[in-house]
This record gives sequence, structure tokens and C-alpha cells, in this order.
Amino acid sequence: MLVRSWTETDIPILDEMEQRCFSDPWSKEDLHNVLKYPIYQSFLAEDEGQVCGYGCLIQLFETAEVGNIAVDIPFRNKGIGALLLNAMHKKAKELGATECLLEVRVSNAPAIRLYEKYGYERYGMRAKYYADGEDAVLMRKSL
Repeated sequence: MLVRSWTETDIPILDEMEQRCFSDPWSKEDLHNVLKYPIYQSFLAEDEGQVCGYGCLIQLFETAEVGNIAVDIPFRNKGIGALLLNAMHKKAKELGATECLLEVRVSNAPAIRLYEKYGYERYGMRAKYYADGEDAVLMRKSL
């Protein structure tokens, strides 16, 4: 399994995966913006040329935020989410971050379990955060 940055040529595949994985997916423009602005770091997991998952880290000074992380449905429960998360944490530390934040749907129990397994703690809620009105759990981890 290889983790690399994504490129413009990966965006059509990432867009398809976004549509499959999320009820409120990022747009193609959002995916393109990750490549345009230096506060973003992109991560793509692939196995023998097959894209399995991806993530986006947003770095602002000593704080990093997991902006997005997705593992395509056929590749779930194989450690790819952990691989991406570890790559994000490593990069965040390299860039000087001391903590990493994220928001996750209250209904996304598998993601919450993954984040807690890797040291994230719940520190609040954001009411009606998502477009469909679902709340978000706020989580953070010291790096």
C-alpha cells in the first residue's frame, strides 16, 4: 500500500468515491482547491494502482484539522483509514502542529471508534453542522 499526494488526474476517481461515501460530498471544486492552496495537504492510498482511500489535512500554525478522510466501500476494515490518519499526523507534526482536530457525524460510529483508537477525545458538539441537520462530534488529539 502506497500513500502519496493526490493530483489533478486523481480528482475524477476521488469525486466518484466522495459520492459513494458521503451523503454530503465535497464538490469537484472542493477537491481541486486542495491542490491550489498551501494550507491543504492531500493524501491518497493506493494498492497496485487502485485508489482505496484519501484524506485532506488543513494546517493552520500549530493546529491541524482532518478536513476529509474516506475509504472506498470495498476497502473498508483493512487498515486504510488508520494508514491515512497516521500519514496525516506525521505530516502535521513535520509542519509544526501540536494538535489535530476534526468533526464527525454523530451517527458515524465506525469513524468515531477509529479516531478514539488513535487517541482522539471528544470535546464538544456542533448542532446541525451538516446540510441534512445532523450534529457533529468535535474531537481532538495532541500530537
